[in-house]
Amino acid sequence: MGYRILETDDIPAYLRERGHWDDLDDIAVREVSDGNVNRVFLASNAAGTRSLALKQALPWVRVAGPSWPLSPDRANAEARAYEQLAKVAPDEIPAIHGYDPENYALVMEDLSDLEVLRTVLNEGASYGPHTSAQIGRLVARLAFSTSDFGMPSAERKALVAASVNPELCKITEDVVLSEPYIEHEHNHWHEGVADLAADFRSDPVLRTEVADLRHVFMTSAQALLHGDLHSGSVMVGTRDGAPVVRVFDPEFSFVGPIGFDLGLYWANALVSEERARALGRLTDHADQLRLSWEAFETEFRALWPTRVDTFFDAAYLDRFLRRVWAESLGFAGTEIIRRIIGFAHLTDLTTLPDPVEASRRALLIGRELIVRRAELATPDEVRAVVATDR
Repeated sequence: MGYRILETDDIPAYLRERGHWDDLDDIAVREVSDGNVNRVFLASNAAGTRSLALKQALPWVRVAGPSWPLSPDRANAEARAYEQLAKVAPDEIPAIHGYDPENYALVMEDLSDLEVLRTVLNEGASYGPHTSAQIGRLVARLAFSTSDFGMPSAERKALVAASVNPELCKITEDVVLSEPYIEHEHNHWHEGVADLAADFRSDPVLRTEVADLRHVFMTSAQALLHGDLHSGSVMVGTRDGAPVVRVFDPEFSFVGPIGFDLGLYWANALVSEERARALGRLTDHADQLRLSWEAFETEFRALWPTRVDTFFDAAYLDRFLRRVWAESLGFAGTEIIRRIIGFAHLTDLTTLPDPVEASRRALLIGRELIVRRAELATPDEVRAVVATDR
């Protein structure tokens, strides 16, 4: 039949065609699209005992419409990422029930009993003791298992070739790693940070360091990444009294620098901390970078001796992890900056009664992480930067 854009009324018959639902008299469907680029539907029965989610990639950015075309091939990247994640972190992603490459549609577990991490944090809740550690371990497992250290050479080269994601990588290269430092129509900011936006565009040290990070992003094919790992792509909650963390939306997935995933997560944690600080309700926000890095490093080191060629010894592992750490800090800085003076701002700050002070602090922290990433050697040193009065 070829690719067709699914509407709410199409979903029951579509699920039946694909073997996911039998009784069309007992199905209710609603659209719950919330992100920028895709459509999402939830299907459930009257008794509430069965539910599924369906996500379809449109041939354009959903919030912009046909004026901003975007290939739906990104759904292929998402499906590949879930396939890899299911091998190493099956309990931290939604269960995938099927992928339809013709219609770029994923049918998966309904996560609506959980909440988006950003929403939970914005409402004043804490991260809790499990979330960031789970994220750190997931990144380590995905990174190691899809790197040259943990994957046979032939399989690894096939993965690199299959995981090329040019359109969405170009979006990241532009929106995160270029546009905030030049005059561009995508950029916008609160008037209270206009001076910093101008300063950053004319700062030769900052621009050179960002250029270096951009080149790393473009050329460092270390491992398969989630590619968009922020607090809006993590869901949390409890099931049967146990904490649950689920990572979703890996459509920006590609083979790139390991530090990029960590950096995006850290950036969102640091911005959330500035929101909490502005509202006078800091809880455990300050611990998240440390918790996620310690979990990542512990997991990566635990995996290392089991499969790595002995030529890559412990001394090399130390050097490699120092590089990942520094690049993670740099990418965190670029993500903070673009979320305030670039495209797609964070509700963490935009919903504050007065976002200026928190935004200015976050911008200056972002700059410090970028230009000082090589000298900030530990989470405690980063904590000192973040805690500094500005």
